Amino acid sequence: MFQGETAITIDDKGRLAIPTAYRECVARDCGNRLVVTYHPYERGSLWLYPQAEWEKVRDQVNQLPVAVASHRLLQMKLVGAATFVEPDGSGRLLLPASQRNATGIERKAVLMGMGNKMELWSEQAHLALIQKTIAEADVSQAMLAMVL
Repeated sequence: MFQGETAITIDDKGRLAIPTAYRECVARDCGNRLVVTYHPYERGSLWLYPQAEWEKVRDQVNQLPVAVASHRLLQMKLVGAATFVEPDGSGRLLLPASQRNATGIERKAVLMGMGNKMELWSEQAHLALIQKTIAEADVSQAMLAMVL
């Protein structure tokens, strides 16, 4: 559904304009409703899910036993922080200030389409991650099986 990388500007009110390439998809396939939450595995990023996709993720996360500390942390970052957002008439989303502050997302950011969701990255976190190379020791068996 979503793919590609777009430089984004966050306005003074904390709004980002959904790229025109995604607007029709967000309206048609997402019912103009997205869920924004923390990226639990990387600093400096938020995840934006279509509501239907989010509900599947939410239900899986909530089924994890809360007696395990890592499960509680995942539940807190994903479910506890989840916020429904809808584009305004100009196709802008208002991002919660608490999430922008916690991730360091300021005026300049990068929006990446990742198939079933979008990732919003602070410009600095995106640059640091994208410049990182995958070392030979980090290549998994699943990666070796792929033909790129």
